[in-house]
Formats: sequence, C-alpha cells, structure tokens
Amino acid sequence: MSISSVADSRRIRYRRGMLTRRGFVAAGLAAAQVPELCRKSAVELRALLRAKKVSAREVLDAHWKRIEQVNPKVNAIVTLVEDRARAAAATADEAAAKGRFLGVLHGLPVAHKDLQDTKGIRTTYGSPIFKDHVPASSTLAVERIQGAGAICIGKTNVPEFGAGSQTFNPVFGATRNPFDLTKTCGGSSGGAAVALATRMLPIADGSDTGGSLRNPAAFCSVTGFRSSPGRVPRWPTGGSWNTISVTGPLGRSVADTALLLSAMAGPDPRVPLSIHEPGSLFARPLDRDFRTARIAWSPRFANLPYAKSVLEVIEKRRSIIPGRTEDAQFDFEDGGETFKVYRALSFYQQHEAKVQRHRTLIKDTVIQEVEAGARITGPQIAEAEAKRSKMYARFGQFMAQYDFLVLPVTQVPPFSIDQPFVTEIEGTKMDSYIDWMKSCWYITITGHPAISVPAGFTADGLPIGLQIVGRHNDDWGVLQFAHAFEKARGPLAEPIL
Repeated sequence: MSISSVADSRRIRYRRGMLTRRGFVAAGLAAAQVPELCRKSAVELRALLRAKKVSAREVLDAHWKRIEQVNPKVNAIVTLVEDRARAAAATADEAAAKGRFLGVLHGLPVAHKDLQDTKGIRTTYGSPIFKDHVPASSTLAVERIQGAGAICIGKTNVPEFGAGSQTFNPVFGATRNPFDLTKTCGGSSGGAAVALATRMLPIADGSDTGGSLRNPAAFCSVTGFRSSPGRVPRWPTGGSWNTISVTGPLGRSVADTALLLSAMAGPDPRVPLSIHEPGSLFARPLDRDFRTARIAWSPRFANLPYAKSVLEVIEKRRSIIPGRTEDAQFDFEDGGETFKVYRALSFYQQHEAKVQRHRTLIKDTVIQEVEAGARITGPQIAEAEAKRSKMYARFGQFMAQYDFLVLPVTQVPPFSIDQPFVTEIEGTKMDSYIDWMKSCWYITITGHPAISVPAGFTADGLPIGLQIVGRHNDDWGVLQFAHAFEKARGPLAEPIL
C-alpha cells in the first residue's frame, strides 16, 4: 500500500483541484473562520489567561473547534482525549479563580509527540506493535509540560519509531503539509509542526536526532529548536549518555518556543548530561543588539548538494541577517560516518528485541538500522569516538571566530507525500534514506544548539527554513538571534484550511 493509500485509509479527504499553492487557498474554511483565540500566540494567550480576560475552558473550546475543522484534512493529531482535557481546563479555571496559577503554561493546550510516553493515554510510536499501548507513566518532558499547567489534548503523529523525516506509519497513515496537501510535512515531529501551522495548538513538543525538530519546522513554516544535549533531560531512557538525541520545543514564533522551553529545561539528578541552569532563564525578554555580531554565512554548508529553490529563498535573506555576515565553510570530513555509527547503535539498543519478536511488523529502515548496529565492532566505535572528538575540536575553533553559523535547514523543499525519502538532489544520488538530511545531522554531531526559523517560500509556495547554530551551550543566544531575524523578516503567509 502506498503512503497516500495509507493516509486515505484514515479518511483524509482532499480534492487536488481545490488547492492553489501561491495563494495558500485550500479546500475547506476561509481564514475568517479561524477561532479568534487560535489567532493568538502562546505568549498572548498566557497573558490573557493570567489577566483572567479569558478562561482555560474558552481557550480549549476554541482550539477544539479548530481541530474539528482542520485535523481531518491533515491528520496531525492522532489521539484525542477530550474528557481529560476538559477536566484539566476546569481544574485550571478553578485554581485561577482562587488567584493560583498552575505554572508558566497555565491553560495552554498541548499535544505530545507520539514517541513520548503519556500516562493513561495511548502511545503507539507509530508502530502496529503498540497500537493499543497505554503507558503507566509519562516521560520527564511530558511531566514538566503538564506540571507547568498545560492542558493535554492528545498525541501528534510520527514516523514509525521516529525513523526518517517523512511522517507516515501503518497505524494512523500520513500527515499532510498544510501548504500543499500533496506534500510531506517532514518528520519525525511532523504532526506537531502541522498542528502548530494550522493553529490547532499554540505549543507542541518534539524530539530531534538527525533533524526531527528542525526539518518539520522548516517544511511547515514554524519554529523548532534543537537545544543542547542535556538542556531538556531525557528520562526514562536506556541511553543516558546519548548526545545525538534531544527533546525540545516547537512554536509558531521564537518567543512561543522559548516559553515552552522554560517549562521543559532544567537539571534532573537522574540524567548525567543535565545542564545545571534553570528553565526560567528562557522566560526573559529576547531582545538584544546584534549590530556587532560576526555571522558565518554558509548557504552551501559543508559543500552539500542543495535544491536551487532552497538556495534562492535562503540567499534572499542575507541582507536582513542581524550583524555582519561573512562567507564561511566548514569541512566535516568523517562527521557523517560518525553520526551513522551512533545512530545505528541507538536503534540497536532501543529496538533490537522488537525486531527479534516482531520483524514482519516493523518497517525496513528500522530493521536496517538495527542490523547495522549489530554489525558495529569495538574498533569502529573507538574510531568514531576519536573522529568525533577531533571534529568537535575543529568546529569549536571555527565557532570561536563567529557568534553564529547560518545555513539552510533542509537541502530540498517539501516533497511528494507518496515518496518515503529523497533519493537524489540536483543530480547527486543519496546513499541512504537519511542522506538528504545531512544539513541537519552534521550539526547534530557537533552537539551545538540549532534552531529552524521560517525563511520564506519557494516560487511554488513551499516553506523553507533558516538554520541558526550557536556556540557550545549558548541556547539563549540562539533564541535571541533567531528572534532578531524573525523581527527583521516580518510576518509570513499561513496556510488556509
């Protein structure tokens, strides 16, 4: 069954002839029918809730209406818990009536990525093996978001076990790009990015190994932040020392993304990589003067192949980049192979037992990663560690010359929803299902914080993202610089669904 057939089996109704890309006019509702509260940013909603000018129930009602309007077209939110959400909103309003607010996210609707365990709520990981799985506990990230007062409304769609940057699976089908329903939304946090872009949610969580926060954010014209490893502690996990996978926030703006990060970040004694700074650091004002900043400008980063349409959008933004841009290039040498070693080991650790028991129910790319992990030898691991250490030192020296590095998020624009992954870019063949994402996972292997911010649209109306990379652990600086770029860029068109 094709990807689109899987999606069609979930009754995603779409008529190709009713979409015009450039005008972002799609089958369905006019912009005027977006509930007023859904037009507000998370920061604005938080202020209204704090001032008691609106209730958590009203905010939830507005977003629930929007979900009913839009979700059947895009298939972004795959599990809904209406009774639970309404009970939580009532609790939030009762607390507010007594002058008590439940946290920095008080009353804001959220849906958690379907790779994150949620206590009492179905969590499938996009796998038929777990299609009826209901965890007995939540991950630390979920606990922190809900503990900060957010109202959980359900789960967002993912690729099976998060493998690949195209959001489809045999349980729920495919999630469609709201700017062109024939295209992918990216992944693996694809459902989260689409839910934000269509204003079904004001905030959403995600995770990133090879680009899973940044890629869907770029494809859906929202913001996704891959924070430094340990900024948002990952627990429980069998890989406490894993530095290639992080959990992080998405939002429609940098300010909304920072707000969510303020609830997610902060140390945890069970996690050895925890950064010992409180999440409250990210609740400060984002404004900063970057006129003297030195920026490494690298639209053809690492000499990778990029689609011409991507480069056209990125190059047009150079004139508004805050600070002084300088053409720069960095040679990653063996960084790519090093990433693949760590990725395969991670898949082996997480999924080898599942492949042994349920091989016929697991997609090929996951099996390939597990088998690659099984073949890796001790000397290969030692070599990968040595190469990564050398590369990190070189990248640190490179970044010491600049305040930030700027490059494209993705090497291609959103592609067909019927295509599992990109096999060729401007005549260059891709060797694996993730090679088209090197502009993201080369940055992953450095361990540096990186954010995807909307840059604009191709001539066909497809979103393109700008990637901003900061120095080691300078998450706050990345957010501030992204905020400055966002202000210089101005508002962008949104999908109309």
